[in-house]
Amino acid sequence: GARRAKAVRRRAAIRAVRRYRAAARASNPFAGVPLYVEPASPAALQARAWRATRPGDAALLDDLASQPAALWLGDFTPDVEAAAAERVAAARAEGSLPVLVAYDIPRRDCGLHSAGGAADAGAYRAFIGALARGIGRDAAAVILEPDALAGMDCLAPRERTERMRLIAEATARLAALPGTSVYIDAGNPAWIGAAEMARRLRSSGVRRAAGFALNVSNFRRTAENRAYGLALSRRLGGAPFVIDTSRNGRGPAPDGEWCNPPGRGLGERPTAATGDPLAHAYLWIKRPGESDGSCGGGPPAGTFWPEYALGLAQRAA
Repeated sequence: GARRAKAVRRRAAIRAVRRYRAAARASNPFAGVPLYVEPASPAALQARAWRATRPGDAALLDDLASQPAALWLGDFTPDVEAAAAERVAAARAEGSLPVLVAYDIPRRDCGLHSAGGAADAGAYRAFIGALARGIGRDAAAVILEPDALAGMDCLAPRERTERMRLIAEATARLAALPGTSVYIDAGNPAWIGAAEMARRLRSSGVRRAAGFALNVSNFRRTAENRAYGLALSRRLGGAPFVIDTSRNGRGPAPDGEWCNPPGRGLGERPTAATGDPLAHAYLWIKRPGESDGSCGGGPPAGTFWPEYALGLAQRAA
């Protein structure tokens, strides 16, 4: 009796996983499509500047610059609609897929190194509207609000509720575009437990999204992220995910430092060939070489730091 019931449940679970993986494979927007590579990225420009005097270092940055990386958009972007439109048009012209990051949630980063974001809910809705108009009918993948769900414990209860509602609205608005795939950020394996993060994702409209994103701007190893992603996926009806591998080639710093830690390296190159259909892609969401903030000798958050970029390239996985 009990043994047979257990076997029946196990067979049902195996069939469910197979269905999830088949559906994830069919819906993967990264499969068979090249990702957009910015020809004049900060890394590419620095490589040119070093070409005559530091040819070996320039070659390393050339290799880094040859890989696709995401474009971040937020309150630091003068014209969000124009910036998004320019990126998707450039990608469309060459038949590639751009990855955009929406990073403008109110009370962003709890006032830390990346503090800022939209002034209020109305301003955030306007930002998402501008992003949606910029993308239009073109193909794009959008990583929605890094750290917003994992890092919301600093907020008052009503502010947490508002944040999840805004992310749900943004997901619905962007996912309604004909060529846009939305991945809601879900932090990293060392931050929020899978059960709680799944609850936050459900409250933030993940059922309308293409999936969720892990490890953005962090250093946790890919295998650890995959295990966490699969644990989340089981709780979310087989939702797929993407992993940021831009700086996880050497794993996290021994002391757990996340802000410009020394000794880190580039991780796996961006690809949809992850070996598991539920893992839609490995992406460089954090642009390698851009500072986490004014810490560890770094410039302000988002500023390209050539020597840090070079170190990541020298220690690539």
